[in-house]
Formats: sequence, structure tokens, C-alpha cells
Amino acid sequence: MNKSIRKAAVIGSGIMGSGIAAHLANVGIPCLLLDMVPKQLTEEEAAKGLTLENPAVRNKLALSAITRLTKTKPAPLFDNSFAERITPGNLEDHLSQLAQVDWIIEVVVENLEVKKGLLQKIEGVWTPGTIVSSNTSGISINDMVAACGEDFKKHFMGTHFFNPPRYMKLLEIIPGEQTDPEFVTFMKGFCEKVLGKGVVMAKDTPNFIANRIGTYGLLVTLREMTENGFTVEEVDAVTGPAMGRPKSATFRTLDLVGLDTFVHVADNVYNHVLNESEKSIFAVPPMLQTMVEKGWLGEKSGQGFYVKKKVSGGSEIFSLDMTSMEYVPQKKPKSASLEAAKLAKGAREKTKALIAAKDRYSELAWNILKQVLVYSAEKFGEISDSIQEIDDAMKWGFSWEIGPFEAWDAIGLQRSVERMEAEGLTVPAWVKDWIAAGNTSFYKQEEGKLYSFHVGSSEYKEVEFAPEVINLRSLKERNKVIKGNSGASLIDLGDDVTCLEFHSPNNAIGGDILSMITQSLDEVRKNYKGMVIANQGRNFCVGANIMLLLMEAQDEEWDEINDIIYMFQNTMYKVKHFEKPVLAAPHRMCLGGGVEACMPADQVVASAETYYGLVEVGVGLIPAGGGLKEFALRSSQQAKVEGVDLQPFINHAFQTIGTATVSSSGYDARKIGYLRPTDRVVANQDFSIYEAKQAVLGLANTDYKQVPQEKIRVVGSEGKAVLQLGAIEMKRGGYISDHDLLIAKKLAHVLAGGDVPAGSLVTEQYMLDLEREAFLSLCGEAKTQQRMHHMLTKGKALRN
Repeated sequence: MNKSIRKAAVIGSGIMGSGIAAHLANVGIPCLLLDMVPKQLTEEEAAKGLTLENPAVRNKLALSAITRLTKTKPAPLFDNSFAERITPGNLEDHLSQLAQVDWIIEVVVENLEVKKGLLQKIEGVWTPGTIVSSNTSGISINDMVAACGEDFKKHFMGTHFFNPPRYMKLLEIIPGEQTDPEFVTFMKGFCEKVLGKGVVMAKDTPNFIANRIGTYGLLVTLREMTENGFTVEEVDAVTGPAMGRPKSATFRTLDLVGLDTFVHVADNVYNHVLNESEKSIFAVPPMLQTMVEKGWLGEKSGQGFYVKKKVSGGSEIFSLDMTSMEYVPQKKPKSASLEAAKLAKGAREKTKALIAAKDRYSELAWNILKQVLVYSAEKFGEISDSIQEIDDAMKWGFSWEIGPFEAWDAIGLQRSVERMEAEGLTVPAWVKDWIAAGNTSFYKQEEGKLYSFHVGSSEYKEVEFAPEVINLRSLKERNKVIKGNSGASLIDLGDDVTCLEFHSPNNAIGGDILSMITQSLDEVRKNYKGMVIANQGRNFCVGANIMLLLMEAQDEEWDEINDIIYMFQNTMYKVKHFEKPVLAAPHRMCLGGGVEACMPADQVVASAETYYGLVEVGVGLIPAGGGLKEFALRSSQQAKVEGVDLQPFINHAFQTIGTATVSSSGYDARKIGYLRPTDRVVANQDFSIYEAKQAVLGLANTDYKQVPQEKIRVVGSEGKAVLQLGAIEMKRGGYISDHDLLIAKKLAHVLAGGDVPAGSLVTEQYMLDLEREAFLSLCGEAKTQQRMHHMLTKGKALRN
């Protein structure tokens, strides 16, 4: 099938519709956004002399939605300029334009009759070959197109995005009975690679996979809470990180989703399942109905299970007492089981520790978990034929760290089944058959490969991944580590390309990582084509090891600090001028030293969700691993190419670093200037190492040229005065403190190139020496040490 999606249309400009349009725009796909024509003018429109025939009025819903996208937080757009890729319109004047797009997405109200009517209208202007999908959270795909033609049905499917579409990884694709499998395969690949989604294939059943199990789990939790007298904060303490779930746990999640939305989703299952015992679970509890009637819908209404109230000295979060229906101060729960879970490492061990303890909270966790596990097993085959896709749906859609079948393995499959049956639960026969066949878990790892239970078999089957997914853990299990130490490892990616993986605590850069970088360069020089700097931790790198730095500063070990910084600078200099290609593939948080580890690379292949910034001023310092040198060099190069004054480029760098600006996306990092025009952004983080590897091969196979040493033109003492004057004005205006001013002056000194005449040409080493000197002087400041200590103990910046 030769199919591509160059242009799309979204019908429905509400929060979900506009969010989907925004994400299409994010990845470069122009999008038509259509909605209804308003039936009457507002007073403001009438006062302006507008009529119902005016385009601004007729397109008002879509226009206002696009404007809202640029103001919403968290931002639906990678960059607000991407809103220009969305064209507003309405269903009366612009319906015919649907004939010109490659993908039409229906995102109107969750009402079957409304959707059926709209889809018949779409069919009237539809061009055969165009894919049409519905973003429904649970309405039957087949029922929607029951009155449509056969060819239309072949091109129709469900594409259930989770909210917000930019940030939530899950996309459920639901084929209809007559959907052409070729289109399903194409859409799965397109949504993974282009949209960056984690795609699971769902069956056309009420609420599909994630909402079916997630809603069940929330309702079971509410029932356990009511029957056993737990408080809101007690339930959230148990059902959050202690069980490998998000911090929002149960009730903060409900507040975020909106209680009215949750009731609608639960009602959809209640109204469509036939099994009476299952139906009873999905009956919405009276307390939820009461809250909805009162308008206590969660964040959208300002109160739900939690509310923020003003108190003396600020504000405080209160929780709802479900007995009195009054808001009361929170009481932090404490118990042996919660403490055991907190101390355990990783979601599997946390869940296991929580369940193993014998106290009230442990029992609550078990009573919730056992029912969710059994329900997931009961629905297997009905909602999906893959336990892995059920697990992925819960991880990507509800942000669970482990899915239900992974959790079952964690607590011990056979042992937990015995306990469930002893307590009167009926465990599905297929689970007991699997155990009877001699299997002790649903998943197993062998020689770096993952195997799982497979429907219709009593044996494991290898789990297949997209060829663009490179799993570093799997490679290490297959003995692909070339060398390593406590902070980093060099891994063979195949095809004579290596990957330098950070794995220190928080991937913070210290001497062990720097040493391994140098050793890795030596190894690559002899035996490989190039190297990728990447890892698959929660964040790429949170910076340098502040604790070590603070200890050395407090002990006045200035020679030690000088040596550490010199080692950092020298290592990054080696990377920049290495004779073979080096690429960096950062993701999520990439701060401080993490940015400086990427800047020398020949190319950066950043995940779209990369939050990139030189943030050292937050701990009273300035960048000193080559970051300022690189900004000065890039500014010099850009001013020379454009034939313009250098000072504005240095001013921009000074403001960016002086305010510790962090990008809101990979694209924003390019706009700010952290990434170069030649650097790339990929939508799917799972593919970034693969893409970086391919780029290494591309450079290596086209007569790669080592980056030459280059003189840097600087603004010198005159330019430094300009920068410092701006900082002094900030101090006079009360915007920064005396210590902020001191840091700003040091930053200005380095970026300007010191006290040389304007236009002087200096070496990279000269700039690195300026960095190191300024950094060392700030380390000796008591207020800088206070800032470092505050960051380590409080996790946030101190303004002193």
C-alpha cells in the first residue's frame, strides 16, 4: 500500500479536538479544524456590527480554540508558532475541503447518534482512500458506521488519543469489523513513528482497554474505601507511588480528569455490558453522584476530593471527609507497609513490599490489586488478545509503572493465585492452565530477549518490537557491554556503532562518567565507526554532581575542584574534536552538565519532549563544562555568516543562561539556541537511539571530517559593559539580589571573552580557562554554597 498523510482534518474544536490538531501541527502536518456555526451573536459581536454571515463569527469556535492552544498550560504545542499550521473553519462552509485531506478525525460529543449523522455527512464529500477515524473513549466503532457504505467502512477505525494528546503516550487503534487490515497496519506505524505514540490494538468493546480496566480499578478502590472506612489521603497514599502508580494516585487523578467525565465513562460500560456482576461494579457510587450534582467536579470547578483554601501565611490543600462531606486538613498516613514500599527500589519491588507487609494499608492494597488482576485476566481475549498490550495500555494511558500482568509477576503468580482462591475469588481458567503447564510468570527474560504468555499456547512466545526500538538493557543482558564502570557503560549497538550510557544516580555527571567517556573515545578510535551518547533512564542527565562539589567547596579543596572542572572541559573538548562522529540523543530533563555533554556532539537527536537548559545560576554558579565557550563560538559563527553585529547574539546567550531558561520541548530548545539548525528532533523517544545510530553511520560512510579548532571572535570589554549594565539595572529595579548580580557579572565576563578589545579572536582553551576561573571564584562564595545546599535538601532554588 502506497499511502502517506500530508494533511489532516479534525472535526470538533473542544479540548480534545484542538489538542489532537495541535499535536498534528507539532509533527509538521497541516490541519483543518472544523466546528459548528454559532446560532447567535454575542453582545460584543453585535456591538462591532458583525453578522452571522461574517467568517470571524462562523469560524469562531475553531478560531478561539486555536488561540486557546497558545495560552494553555501545559502547552499543547511544541512551539506556539506551530499554531499557524492549523486552519480554522466550520462544517457548513468548509465540509467539502475534507476531500483534500489524507486523514479525517471525528472528535465531537460522545453521542452515538451525533457521530453517526456526522460520519454520513463526511462520507458525502469523502475521497476514497482517505482514512477516517473517531476519537471516541468507548462508543462502538461498528455502530457508528452501520449506515455507511462498504468502502467507507474499510477506511474507518477508532483512534483513541488520551488527554492531553501531546503528553500522553497511549493511542488505542480500534479496527471495525470491515476495516482493511492494510490501513490498520499503516496507521499503527504512522502513529508510532510520526506522532510518537505508543499504539495498542484494541477490540470494539465498551471503553476499549485502558479506560475499561482503569475505570474498574478506580471504582473498586472507591468501594473498598467506603466499606472499610479509609480517608481520601489514606487511599492516595496506598494507590500512588507505593504501588508503582503516579503521585496523583486515585483521587487527585479523578480531580484532574473531572468527576463528570469519569461518571460518563463508567456509565458507558454500565449501559453496555450484559454480565450483571460486572454491571454492578460500574454502577456509579452515590457519593460521586452527589459530588457531581453539587458541581464538585475537581480542578475544572475548583474543588473535588481536594480543594485549595487560603490560610494564614498562604494556602493549604484540604481533603474531603466522605462521611461529613466537609473539607478537613490532611493527615499524612504512616505505616510499616508504606515505609517498606518507600524504601524498595522500582515499582515491582515497591508493590511486592507493600503487599507483603501485614497492616491495614497492606490489606487495602491487596484488596484493590487482586480484583484488578483478576478482572484484567477475565477481560483478556475480550478487550485484547495480548497481555503485553494490556500492560502497555495501562502504563501509557494511566502512567502505571507496571501493568497488571507485570504486577502479578512481581508479587508471585502462583502464590498470589493460591491466596486469591483461598479468599473466594474465581481466577480465570486460562491463568490456572498456564501455571499447571509449569510456568511461574507471564513474562520471562532469556539472553536479552523478552518472552510472554501467548494466547492458544502453553509455551512462551518472544515479544516482538519495532526495528527502530533499541533496548540498552536487553543489549547489556546479551553481553554487549564493551567496557564500563559505576557511572557509565560503552555498549555495542551493532554495525560498528557504540552507545555511551550514563547510569549514575540521576545520571549526574562525575569523574566516573568523564573517565568512561575518555576510555570510550579510545575504544571507538581503534575499533568502531562512531558513538552515540544516550541512556534510557527517567531523565537524560540532571547535571553535575552537586553534592561532591559542595563537599569539596566546604573543605576548601580548590585544587580538587579545579581538577574536576578541567577534566570535564578537557573531556568535552576531546568529544568535539574527535576524529569519528559522535552524536547525542537526550530526552526529558537534560540540564546543566547534561547539556554540556551534548553540545560538543556532531549532531543532537533530541526527543520532542526534551527539557534542555543551562541552569547553573540556580545553584549560584555558571556553566563551566564548555557550555559558555560553545555559546560564544556559535554566536561568533552565526554573526560572521549573517554579516551582522555580534553583540545581540551574546546578549541573547547572556539572558538565556542568566535566567536559567529551560526549553519546553526539543523544538523550543532549537528556538532558544541550545540546539543548532542541523540538530534533529524526533517524535518518539523510543526511536531516538536508533535514529542517532543511523546518523552516525551516515556521517561515517560519507568521508567524515573532524571538527577543526576555530578562533572565536568576542565582544570583549565593551560588550561586557553592555551585559553588566543590564544586570545592574535589574538589581536597581529589585528584580535580582546582590548575589545574583555577582553571578551575572561573572557570566558576562566569560561570555564577552574577558577584558580584551572588542572583535578580538581568542582560542577555545582561552574561553575554557575563563569559565573555570569564574566557576572556582563562585564556589568560594558562602551564598553559592547555601544555594547548593538548599537545592540538595529542598530540591528547589534558593534566592539569597
